[in-house]
Amino acid sequence: MTTLTRNQLGALGEQLAVEHLLAQGLQILARNWRCRYGELDVIATAPDRTVVFVEVKTRTGDGFGGWEYAVTPAKVRRIRRLAGLWLAGQDERWAAIRIDVIGIRIGRQRTPEITHLRAVD
Repeated sequence: MTTLTRNQLGALGEQLAVEHLLAQGLQILARNWRCRYGELDVIATAPDRTVVFVEVKTRTGDGFGGWEYAVTPAKVRRIRRLAGLWLAGQDERWAAIRIDVIGIRIGRQRTPEITHLRAVD
């Protein structure tokens, strides 16, 4: 396998996460939504009208403790603030709101390992 740049690795992980979400029956509303305060990786909606804000963490190994340690309480607070800003710009009413983290590990095995943590807040 050729070595990927950090941006390529992130884009690949995000694409794998989107495919995973679609396979779970979610619809993708936005990818890489940006505002002046930051970026939300993926915004999706579940069949029960829950809007899901997904942080995608892609790693090639377990250095720095793996992707699980990359989503700190401060990061969750930032995602929550960004989610509020995104919601403020929507006309839609949602049944519920959830923050998920999808961890993608590429390289250890032939197929990427995907771990989906629901409702991390």
